[in-house]
Amino acid sequence: MSAERATANGFPAPDVVEQSPATGPIPLRRRRVGASELRVFPVGLNGPGSTVGTDAVFDILDTYSALGGNFIDTDASNEGRSEAVIGRWMSSRGARSSVILAATVGSRADSPGVAHTAISKAVDLSLERLQTDYLDLLLLDLDDAAVPFEETLLAVDGLVRAGKVRYAGTAAHDANRLVEARVIAGMLGVAPLVAAQCDYGLANRHEFEGAVASVIVEQGLGALPRVPVLAPMSAMRRRRILVALDRIAREHHVALATIAFAWLLSKPGVCAPVSTVSNVHQLLEVVAATTVQLTRHQVAELDRASE
Repeated sequence: MSAERATANGFPAPDVVEQSPATGPIPLRRRRVGASELRVFPVGLNGPGSTVGTDAVFDILDTYSALGGNFIDTDASNEGRSEAVIGRWMSSRGARSSVILAATVGSRADSPGVAHTAISKAVDLSLERLQTDYLDLLLLDLDDAAVPFEETLLAVDGLVRAGKVRYAGTAAHDANRLVEARVIAGMLGVAPLVAAQCDYGLANRHEFEGAVASVIVEQGLGALPRVPVLAPMSAMRRRRILVALDRIAREHHVALATIAFAWLLSKPGVCAPVSTVSNVHQLLEVVAATTVQLTRHQVAELDRASE
């Protein structure tokens, strides 16, 4: 075990309240991910895309960290480039112990599938690229009916016992499968899942709201919505959504994206929306959502506009 994990319980202590280098004595808010000990900044970052240069990635991550951000979903979809860049950033900044790292397995090109061998290989590849010996959160982003769910959950449990993974969650499972996962975990005596990643936003509510959201709240899972930063401008075609966003954004003197993320943060079960940004300006817009308190009337207006 490396020095970066030398704490009382084998892992860095969770941040409940701390001070931001950028804001000084202002306490930072942290949200607990389900029943885990993970405390994350209310807005997470998805790994940078292949079009973002290394210098730009470092600028984004430096700014995010300075603002109190600590939650990074590494994203292995671009042949591991994001993981490698994040790994170099953490190493150069000595930042591993202050970052909550999430990584996905299942649909990766370098190790596809959720069978035992595929999961173990994918995690080892991520750890190598990230220059670390553990992941804080492992997300299963493939639901393969051909692989027994028991095999997948036992494989994840083996990684937890080996110290390579702290907690696990899903990123491609419906409400019934979430219930099944909890039952299997109880039968096998393995740790239950603590988080569920999902596509959710003002322009895409139907996949999450209803059965999935009910199970997430019922099981106490941390919902981690995936949201593109430009969703308010590019994906929200309907005029009534844009009108509502624009009016509320002007009331708070912030960008439309800020209000879209603030709406998400007001929803039950939502822990931390995760967004891909390509520059510091976009980052500042989404992070600003953590400082906006929407009124019940404003939330209701956005609900009506996006129905």
